[in-house]
Amino acid sequence: MRFTSEHRLDDGVVERDFLLGEVPGTLWLPDSAGPVPLILTAHNNGLPRTADRLVARARISAARGYAVATIDAAGCGDRPLSAADERARAELRRAARAGEPVDEILESLVGPLVERAAPEWRTTLDALLSLPEVGGPVGYSGWMALGVRLAAVEPRIVAAGFFAGGFVPRAQRAEARLVTVPLLMLLQWDDEGNPRQRALDLFDAFGTREKTLHANLGGHTGTPRFELDDAHRFFDRHLR
Repeated sequence: MRFTSEHRLDDGVVERDFLLGEVPGTLWLPDSAGPVPLILTAHNNGLPRTADRLVARARISAARGYAVATIDAAGCGDRPLSAADERARAELRRAARAGEPVDEILESLVGPLVERAAPEWRTTLDALLSLPEVGGPVGYSGWMALGVRLAAVEPRIVAAGFFAGGFVPRAQRAEARLVTVPLLMLLQWDDEGNPRQRALDLFDAFGTREKTLHANLGGHTGTPRFELDDAHRFFDRHLR
């Protein structure tokens, strides 16, 4: 891990950009003595890690005493998609305009993204936990398809918060029963891109004995601000 910049922000949070091989990432740290618990926060759908709402959420968590880290997955930020993924996205746009079913196209796009992202995140976690400012326990927040895979295979993750706003491939739906850590899942009841019943079925499939579902009216980007406060209470219970 090579740090490429460091900024002390006006809320007391320290922001460090890094490269891990060719993978760019950002680490936010509280202005306090470490080591502190770590939250991995993942995104998808082409969003760069520098998107305003992602950065704002990370800074709030860091100000509450957490180390928060993210990396850009393939196709996010400056990282290109593979030629196959580009073709899948073009086909997805065409099918959506025509009103055709898109599940199999999403399967061919999201499945490979998860397969490539999971090892990158585990390597990132190795590097982060070697830093003196970062300790455990480790939580996960964000992209649900990737989160299911990581929570199923990565024993260092002890709690997870999922946003049920994206397509979850069949492999991860099957892996849901292997997720046994405490879980908080956020669902937008009217999410235009995520069938409600599919999200409810996935919640039911998780193997953990401690899982909570928060459902709110509204579309994909309408998650209420207070859910961030509830998410912090969830992580406070399991990472402190």
